[in-house]
Amino acid sequence: MKNIIIAAGYATRLYPLTENFPKPLLKIGQRSILERMLDDIDLIDDIDEHIIVTNHKFAPIFEEWLAGVAYKKPIRIIDDGTSSNDTRLGAVRDLLLAISQCQVDDDIMVLAADNILDFSFQGFVDFFHKKGSSVIMCYHEPELKRLQRTGVIAVDDTMRVLEMQEKPQVPVSELAVPPFYIYRRSDLPLIKDCLAHGCGFDAPGNLAHYLVDVTTIHAWPMPGSRYDIGSLDSYKEAQELFG
Repeated sequence: MKNIIIAAGYATRLYPLTENFPKPLLKIGQRSILERMLDDIDLIDDIDEHIIVTNHKFAPIFEEWLAGVAYKKPIRIIDDGTSSNDTRLGAVRDLLLAISQCQVDDDIMVLAADNILDFSFQGFVDFFHKKGSSVIMCYHEPELKRLQRTGVIAVDDTMRVLEMQEKPQVPVSELAVPPFYIYRRSDLPLIKDCLAHGCGFDAPGNLAHYLVDVTTIHAWPMPGSRYDIGSLDSYKEAQELFG
């Protein structure tokens, strides 16, 4: 299984910290956001490679970082060729670029690189094998305003996803979707062809939203908490919690 991490964002809400430095490499205590994620995932037997997609502006910084870390599984840095927020490819196009450049023909775990979790991805991988389908994560979110800013799903008794909404005004449930996905190898043809069928490309959830209607997807309830480092306030809060 390939672990594909989307790290190409420009994180303008974290300026000046991220104006000339990638958000995933910001330190939380002694470890960066990305390292905290890889420290867990690198121990999962199913994972055989980490592929990190970044933009041209930050690719040299990631290459310098890579020279100074040591993980069991190989790490590849993919430069998506963009140098500004206005010219960004978007998360789905970055994923397709990684699949193409690395000639991926395997199950893939796709993650946004700006999150800290207080639980392991091992349970997510185990759930993927148990269900035998592509899978996404979900968590209970009772606040309407937050549901209106994210993906929301409806599921059946087996946690099969029946419907997925993107930033709905009237959510179908209180199950929100964070940017963590595992896609089966058998669904790769659908993924590679998704843009031709109207799939959005800016956010990672656009792909899951598209796939729900064309293949079987199950949702794994997160067993802990996720901390999205999306602003200076959330960065400071994470430092207080994990520093």
